[in-house]
Amino acid sequence: MKFSHQRSIGQSAREYGRGIAGGLMFSLPLLYTMEVWWAGFVLHPWRILLYMVCTFGLLFLYNRFAGLRRDATLREVAIDSMEEMGIGLVLAAMVLWLTGRIEGAMPLSEIAGKITLEGMTVAIGVSVGTAQLGADCNGDEGYSGDGDGNGAGEPGGYLPEASVALCGAVLFAANVAPTEEMIVIAMESHPGKLLMLAVSSLALGWLVLHFAGIHGSGKHIQRDTPLLVFRGVVTTYAVALAAGAGCLYFFGRFDGEPWRMVLNQTVVIGLPAVLGASAGRLLLQIRTPGS
Repeated sequence: MKFSHQRSIGQSAREYGRGIAGGLMFSLPLLYTMEVWWAGFVLHPWRILLYMVCTFGLLFLYNRFAGLRRDATLREVAIDSMEEMGIGLVLAAMVLWLTGRIEGAMPLSEIAGKITLEGMTVAIGVSVGTAQLGADCNGDEGYSGDGDGNGAGEPGGYLPEASVALCGAVLFAANVAPTEEMIVIAMESHPGKLLMLAVSSLALGWLVLHFAGIHGSGKHIQRDTPLLVFRGVVTTYAVALAAGAGCLYFFGRFDGEPWRMVLNQTVVIGLPAVLGASAGRLLLQIRTPGS
């Protein structure tokens, strides 16, 4: 099938990366909400199917009138919308599995209901993230920028970047820190699942900062060498863990808890916190004249 908007593999990959970041950014609080988990279990399948149909209609309208490729044909818009729904379902399944909300021993109907209900919300975030988180129409600023022409840009100082990352991490972590869901996930997660959650958090930070080409990455992120990339990702995750732990402490989630539960809760909140820290380094930067 020939599309009116041909993309290279790299362009497609960056678009998918922005979609993943946007899907998690705009829907993560719902992925951590007990009432939504329960709704996926108790709602009638026909109501969930209707929700899927309505979500497809919403995605179709958004992609047609405000999406990334407004000159696409109706068939291409429909295909893009189906892709976004598929990505939303996959992301929802991964997060629900990592947080222990779906397990192999559960009835298939419960697993499907939870994934579908959460996945439709994630799909909307995927659509918005793909269209709105990229650079302007003149080029992917994440790879060209306004710097010296080699795409490196001139990132800010280490302390300012860490400060902005901290603000973004607190913004996201504070939304989930007071909830009971944090305790439930931390109590029910075994060490192996927590390790995978930590690795996934690091991978998410790398995707947002260095791969997806999100607006501002060319100006504010150092990536001249693999060492700088590694340092930036690890530092951002460390800031996210500190912000998440601070939010949990201030909301009383550590009071009277053994150190293992403190560690478990910190790792669990690290996923939304690192998303906020990474996005904050790109989207919350102070714009100076001429930048």
